[in-house]
Amino acid sequence: MDLQTFRERLPTGWLLPACCFIALVHFGQQVLEPLTLALILSLVIAPLVRQLRRLGLPRRAATIASVALVGGAVLALASVLAFQLAAVAADLPQYRARMLAKVEQVRELTVGPLEKWRGELGLAAPEPRSTAPAGAAADERAPPAQAVPRLLGAIGRAMAECGVVLVLLVFMLLDQDALRDRLLRLAGRTELASTLQAVADAASGISRFFLTQMVVNLSLGVVVAVALWVIGLPHAALFGALVALLRILPYVGILAAGVAIAVFAAAVDPGWSLVLQAVGVLLVAELAVANVIEPNVYGHSSGLAPVAIIVAALFWSTLWGPVGLILSTPLTLCLVVAGRYVRALQPITIFFGDSPGITQGQRLYHRALAGELRDVQEDACAWLARRGFASYCDHVLLPATALAAADHRQGRLHESQLQALRKTLVGLVEWLTGGRAVRRSGRKARTASLVEANVGGHLRRMREARLGRWQGPLHASASAIVLCASLPLERDEFEAELLVRALADTGIDARSVTLPHEPEREETESGLAERISTVFVACPEQGALTPWLSACRELRRRLPRAVLATVRLPLDADSPDESALQGEVDLVLRSFAEALAFVQAGGRPPAPALATPSLPIQTT
Repeated sequence: MDLQTFRERLPTGWLLPACCFIALVHFGQQVLEPLTLALILSLVIAPLVRQLRRLGLPRRAATIASVALVGGAVLALASVLAFQLAAVAADLPQYRARMLAKVEQVRELTVGPLEKWRGELGLAAPEPRSTAPAGAAADERAPPAQAVPRLLGAIGRAMAECGVVLVLLVFMLLDQDALRDRLLRLAGRTELASTLQAVADAASGISRFFLTQMVVNLSLGVVVAVALWVIGLPHAALFGALVALLRILPYVGILAAGVAIAVFAAAVDPGWSLVLQAVGVLLVAELAVANVIEPNVYGHSSGLAPVAIIVAALFWSTLWGPVGLILSTPLTLCLVVAGRYVRALQPITIFFGDSPGITQGQRLYHRALAGELRDVQEDACAWLARRGFASYCDHVLLPATALAAADHRQGRLHESQLQALRKTLVGLVEWLTGGRAVRRSGRKARTASLVEANVGGHLRRMREARLGRWQGPLHASASAIVLCASLPLERDEFEAELLVRALADTGIDARSVTLPHEPEREETESGLAERISTVFVACPEQGALTPWLSACRELRRRLPRAVLATVRLPLDADSPDESALQGEVDLVLRSFAEALAFVQAGGRPPAPALATPSLPIQTT
């Protein structure tokens, strides 16, 4: 997406509505917080309700049973954790002396050197001056008679909010269909399909995210608990459960769990070995889950970019505190899903969605303009690990060159940008197809400091310098050669050279010529022309149709036994209609992948299953 399109999608008066929305969310926290919690929980529990209804239970019974099951599981877990915490609290007094000794050791390692340096520099620590009354320090600590009511008040408010959320949750689950119908009615008939799809995407995304997160966190908690038990840390099950629960909080939770484990290990062990072992266990487990397991298990199930999760955590925790931190990911996911269907919210989807919003061809074009050959090579290797070079040309390389040609025609490219683009394309193509030794070494392909304007001709001369003048053995077997011909035009020669390399990448003896081509004496004597089975003629632009037709007739006269074909790419908007081409060639194909399949099939039309689907180009 270019800047102009982004400006068109970004509403003109977006700043004032955004400020109003933030103010509404902040000052309406007392009302919106329980509503949001109930809504998110209803989306999470809805699959369980549907499963119970499939078993024959009515909606009311299925809803009550689902809420009871989830609530019972939460209460059971809370009870177990409460007993574990009580046991830890009972054991803390015996660890008090060790903890004080550890604090003193840390103080000597940190504060001690600073005080020593201060003394060596002759600086005396200033005496702290207190401006508060003498009895102020005693008044700061509230007596137990005042602390207990405050604690009970906080617990009462939390219980009241939980009760409100529970009531809202039950009614949302009971009237789920009615609420959806009202939302569809509010959206209007014209937006019925998109609204229904948005609701379905948001519900499935949130349910999948929480289910996957629960499985991953529970697995991590079990692994950490077992590892802590093995190294000898008391109450290992409690800290494993603590890791599983606190990991719901993005980034902050695992740090809090790590601090708790480290402090308790320091209190238990007279030395520091248990602390280092416990922290090492948690660090290794978290790194393995975050970098190996989660990318494979989650994939893009959250629908959010990694930076979006951090920004969302900062934003919602600032507005709603700990509750906002817990709900930051699902709330942002809802906004990203809504941005796919609501024009005013599309910038949120662009910035925070897991898709970059540009095609692989656009990505290659932008990086090639900047001369970032190494990054382009890495992207190409990732593509070629799953598909072939012909597919890479169809979906990435040729769309990128089409974008470059369009910008060049409109005068948007400077000469320095064109030179950087040519050098990057030459280096990329030669690195990918110039031989296994270059690719295995991981080095950049060697290119001249100044690449010719005709990139296709430059690549062809590099290939001839590597393979020889005839681009292959002069005495080839019968019907073994595939010829790629083109008019002496920059665009046509580039496409012909790419097709040669795409075919040669699979072991096909492919060679190229520029028309008109007069056979030399060695070609005539060796009968090289008689060994050509297929000729691909680069599809021309509309202005070059007449010389192209003449060249095809000449090829037909010289190679009567060869199959004449052309590849008319869907991106070639300036190419003639297919009907204008069919009179002079035997076959009109739509992609390099189809051309490769045609040759591999022995010169027969490729089966439909082998054909590459027509563009639009796939996005990442």
